[in-house]
Amino acid sequence: MNRQPRKIFLTLWRCLKLKCPACGRASIIERPLTIKSRCTSCPTIFKREEGFFVGAIMVNVVATEVLILIIYITLLLVTDLGERARLIIVFAVGISFPLLFYHHSWALWLGLDHLIEGLPRESRRQ
Repeated sequence: MNRQPRKIFLTLWRCLKLKCPACGRASIIERPLTIKSRCTSCPTIFKREEGFFVGAIMVNVVATEVLILIIYITLLLVTDLGERARLIIVFAVGISFPLLFYHHSWALWLGLDHLIEGLPRESRRQ
């Protein structure tokens, strides 16, 4: 695991910009709700084996649950909205946030994988 603070910050910054965590040059997005299978600038592979995407789903679910909890508690403590209104707001966030956060959850998962064990690279054929 690479624990240099500069490397961690740089990788997370690349993830926020939806760039390759290894080189930072190419986007990880192919089209809306689709991640490229590999980087177009370096030989890094984004999608490896079946089931690798489960980590990105986990990041998305955990982020959504934390956001819903924060919003609900904030609405409960700060506003005088009724329970029905609070639930409608939380439901709307619960439906929209995972879709909006999809690419970033993939980027964070790729970044974490890159920091922990390094993303695999495509072998060059000669």
